[in-house]
Amino acid sequence: MTKKLFTQIKNEWRSNTWLALELLVVSVVMWYIVDDIYTQTATAMEPRGFDIEHCYLINMGQLTDKSPDYIPGQSAEDRQKDVQEMLDRLKHRPDVEAVSLSQNSYPYNGSNSSAEVRYDTLQAPNWTIRSLVTPDFVRVFRYRGTRGETPEQLAAMLEKDDQFLASDNLFRKYDVPLTSLVGKRFYLFGDTTSTVRLAAAIQNVRYSDYQQARSSYRMLYKMPSAWMDYSKEWCVRVRPDQDKGFIERLKADSEKLYRVGNIFIAEVRSFADIRDDFQSGWVTGLRSYMVGMGFLLLNIFLGLLGTFWFRTQQRRAEIALHKAHGATDRIIFRRLLCEGWLLLLIVNPIALVIDYNLAHLELNSWRNGTTLEGDRLLICAAITFLLIALMIAVGIGIPARKAMRVQPAEALHDE
Repeated sequence: MTKKLFTQIKNEWRSNTWLALELLVVSVVMWYIVDDIYTQTATAMEPRGFDIEHCYLINMGQLTDKSPDYIPGQSAEDRQKDVQEMLDRLKHRPDVEAVSLSQNSYPYNGSNSSAEVRYDTLQAPNWTIRSLVTPDFVRVFRYRGTRGETPEQLAAMLEKDDQFLASDNLFRKYDVPLTSLVGKRFYLFGDTTSTVRLAAAIQNVRYSDYQQARSSYRMLYKMPSAWMDYSKEWCVRVRPDQDKGFIERLKADSEKLYRVGNIFIAEVRSFADIRDDFQSGWVTGLRSYMVGMGFLLLNIFLGLLGTFWFRTQQRRAEIALHKAHGATDRIIFRRLLCEGWLLLLIVNPIALVIDYNLAHLELNSWRNGTTLEGDRLLICAAITFLLIALMIAVGIGIPARKAMRVQPAEALHDE
């Protein structure tokens, strides 16, 4: 049967040449779209390195001298004691699992501080995010170590002043995983007179859901007690069975239980809302982009569908002639379908070469620091082939079944 199909394709080379060119163009365009959707999907499915479920951000306020409850003349030590007292009260709340203070550290936070991290001749990127945190920060957001360290174990490590944590990708440009340097002493913050021990390497922490973890660098260091004040980030993890209605309950108790010195609870927000606000620009842009891609895919589908539909309808007489010679509907349908798929199979290697060159020229989407990955190229090419094969099957199958219902004599008479 294959030999007969090749002969038929060769005999009808004029019409098949134009059809093959159309399939070639469609294959390349479809691959480009599939490749872009693949990179977006693969990035979105990456582990985030943290967990914001059941987490809240509390913004604290401070009374002014215009308030009748204002306590004047407080010293810096008094204010630090008030902060510690507020932390203790929140920690002992029955529905709270963990509470932390931090600076420019919580997830989906557009305000960042950078840090210099150096080991021997290895230098971390200049945009490495510095997270000054209290130890329970890693418990709130469920950070984990690359060697299986739990959030509780990581929190215990941060209790010591001469230890720090950092993401495993910190020295990625040197192809050195940070896990291999655990226990070594590093220079931090440009200080070359003293060193700090790397207690553990943590799993890479993503900056957002639309950026890869490999490009997000982070180090965590214990916040000095002198830096702890009401304006820092108060992050809370609530027990799973106490999550519903937590904000309302906390606000109801805030005036009576959570007014310490001049500090009071001003606002409580869930991290689900913080994530949505932080990523709203990305979401809007991605949604518009996907609508455009979807419209383009629809046009490709309708165009290819129409081409094979029209081609099959024009062959009603040929189908009738096959039936008149005793061919069954199944044999005729398989022959038409295999002809379309064979044309696709012929142009597919050429399309794959073009796809490779487009990726080599960096004209497609970036991922893992490159546009050309062997497995990604083959996966996207295979998906493209299957999608076009499905379009061909639909474009041939529906009109072919209609044509096969017509009696051979009637079809030949009409012709």
